[in-house]
Formats: sequence, C-alpha cells, structure tokens
Amino acid sequence: MLPLVALVGRPNVGKSTLFNAFTRTRDALVHDQPGVTRDRNYGVCRLNEDHPFLVVDTGGIAGEEEGLAGATARQARAAAAEADLILFVVDAREGPMDDEILTWLRKLARPTLLLINKIDGMNEDTVRSEFARYGFGEMLTVSAAHRQGLDDLLDEVVERLPEEGTTETLDTDPNRIRIAFVGRPNVGKSTLVNRLLGEERMIASEVPGTTRDSIAVDMERDGREYRLIDTAGLRRKARVEEVVEKFSVIKTLQAIEQCQVAVLMLDASEGVTDQDASVLGAVLDAGRALVVAINKWDGLTDYQREQAEALVSRKLGFVPWAEVVRISAKHGSGLRELFRCIHAAHASATHEFSTSEVNKALEVAYETNPPPAIRGHVSKLRYVHPGGSNPPTFIVHGTRLKDLPESYKRYLENFFRKRFKLVGTPVQFIFREGVNPYEGKKNVLTERQVKRKRRLIKHVKGK
Repeated sequence: MLPLVALVGRPNVGKSTLFNAFTRTRDALVHDQPGVTRDRNYGVCRLNEDHPFLVVDTGGIAGEEEGLAGATARQARAAAAEADLILFVVDAREGPMDDEILTWLRKLARPTLLLINKIDGMNEDTVRSEFARYGFGEMLTVSAAHRQGLDDLLDEVVERLPEEGTTETLDTDPNRIRIAFVGRPNVGKSTLVNRLLGEERMIASEVPGTTRDSIAVDMERDGREYRLIDTAGLRRKARVEEVVEKFSVIKTLQAIEQCQVAVLMLDASEGVTDQDASVLGAVLDAGRALVVAINKWDGLTDYQREQAEALVSRKLGFVPWAEVVRISAKHGSGLRELFRCIHAAHASATHEFSTSEVNKALEVAYETNPPPAIRGHVSKLRYVHPGGSNPPTFIVHGTRLKDLPESYKRYLENFFRKRFKLVGTPVQFIFREGVNPYEGKKNVLTERQVKRKRRLIKHVKGK
C-alpha cells in the first residue's frame, strides 16, 4: 500500500502536466483547453526511489454541480477524500481565484499543501504575497511545464507523507487479464465498467465523447483478477477535428495494443455502423482477442432484436470466430455470459503450443487436402513451429510458398482453429521459404576440371 497524493484545483492550472512530471509518463492528456481531464487517473511517482507514492490526477473543479462539470467535480472530491496529502494547485498568472475550493478543502480537513504553478518569468515574492491571504503557513512555487522547483516539491511531499498508505497500486501480475472496452462514443463503455466495479468510478453521461483518457482499474471477480481499461470512443478519421480528440484516439489505440482481450461494444438500437467497423479494424490490426458485446439489448422489442441479430450477422461475417453476447450495462444483464466469452478468448489467445502438436496438425491438414498445383508445381509444406501468442502465430517452412493460394491459407487457419478449439482470437500464419545457399554464386572450375572439359569437347568434335 502506497500513500496517495491528490492533485486538485480549477481547470487548466497544470494538474495533468504535474502528474506527467511526477510519473515520468504521458498518461495524462495535456492541452490549453480547460476541462480536458474528467476521470481520475492514477500513477506511481518513483522519483524518490526510497519513498514511492501514488499520484491521482483529477478534473478541474469549476464550481458547477450539474452535467459533466458536476460529475468531474465529484470525481475530484472523491480522490481528495481518500488522499493522504492534497496538493492544492493554483495558477500564478491568474491570481487567487480559488476561494470556493479553499473553503471546501478546509471543511475536508485533510493535509493540504498550496502549490503555485506557472511561475516561470514571474517574481516569486510578488506571487507569494498575492496568495498569502489563503492562510497557508508554507507555499511552494513551481513551473511543471519547465520542471522548475520540482525537486523541492518532491522533498516536501515525501516529508509530509506517511510510510504506508491505504490505496492499492495497479498490480503487475502477468496473470491478470487485461480487458479494453472499445467502441464509438456513447455506446455504454463507462457505464459497463462502473457496473462491474459496483461504484461510479468513471463519469458516465449521455453526452458523446465524455471519456477522453484511457483509465485502467484493477478488479477481482469470482476469484480471478482483471484490469479493466475504459477508453475514449473512436470515430472515423474524417470526423476527428479537435486536437484533444486526436490525443484521445492515440490513447485508445495504445490501450488496444496493451490489452489481451478487446470488448467491442455496439449499440443494439443502431446496429453495426461505419464507426464500429473503424474500431474493429483497429482491434484486428493489433491482433487482439475479440468479444462483441451488443449493449442496450433490454430496450428492444422482439422484432427489433431479430433485425439487430440479422444486421450483426451480416456486417460481422468476416470475423466469424468472434463470439457475440447481448448485455445491458445499465441493468447488469448478460455479464456472466460476457465473462465466459472473455475467458474463452483469453485462453485461446494466450495458449502455448508445442512444436510436435502443430506439426502433427499440419501433416493431417496436408494429407486431408494437399495444396493445388500452380503452373505445374505444387507448394511443399515441410514443417511448422509456434511463433508467439496473442495472437497465436504459426511459422510454416517449405518451398514455393509464394504460390500458395489465399484460399489454402484460409483452409489452414480454419483447420488449426477447429483442431485446437480456438475461439475469439485471430490466428496468424507466416510462410517462409528455404533459402538456396548457392543462389547467386558462380561455380568456378578447378584447373583439372578445365583440362578434362577441353578433352571432352575435343573428343566430341573429333567424332
């Protein structure tokens, strides 16, 4: 258990920049636009190797209690309530404009340190005098963007923190199943994560694009451990215009690369759209295991369900190996079936194959259906060995493999998929031809061979 430091303050005072400086990452989105951060984002600061601690980045508290601003403020207050130390971040260039937040912090009665950010190019004494009316005995001045004053801040934070905290860090256990919930905006990803966690951990709203960061949360369910990653909704490239949204897309693509199973969420009332196909393409490009979850299933009539089933079957026919489950994130129905599909996809994607069993499978596949002759020549599949997992990869060696038809490659994929009962994961085959060691080399005759060749030519001509 590590102690927890919460960064709180108004929007656009530099909390996310400070979070990235503490954690030496770019996990928090940073932009001049106010209100970029909304959900709580946790990270570990290891700048002091003897005293690591957790840092939580929060959204700006703007004084509003309705809509997204109110939900963001509630997330920030929840983070502050569990923190061992609160860093009250203010903007040196705007002056003391945080009276409401200060009043709330005094009622909270948690250890608090006033941190004046963006002091680069300013007179520190003048800035301190402006914020003296806040009544803090000690104030620290930093410039998070230029890493000015961070060493003094780190020393002060470590001195004020307890040896042990009450907040668990993100576990590094490799056996923990990493699940990324992906899809276009407003299909219920955050609602589903909140339902699984049993708390309002993510901000869920009917406003599309509410989630901007990729937020990872650890969870235990029925004795198994998971890491749930809530991602921002992906739209078609032509519609992505804002810089912040472009960063959100990058974060989502990174989450897909780092997960083991991607849960593609669809809106049952809208079926499979072009945006859903774009998200699915990102999952397939990454080669990740896939489960398709049709959300908001409970709000459909029998006729609408039949239409939705037919549309999904037709539009997703090119990924027949992906299991489809119907759920309601709002009411929690279908979650047991969802996790059954996740477990099956994870087991298939991470299964380790032996060389002998895959060679036996290749032998049976070859004898059952040999490759067709192309221009009078037949490709020869000599042997195969495993090339990795997630996705399962098989490296086939042989001759004339460049002429192997795509239909036969699909046959091999389907044969291996059926033989090893692989579901919910793509299967990758890599074909490698043997290299001729004498290709490009000229055969130089010895002097004895040259004389023998001349005698033979002379003999032939004499006849």
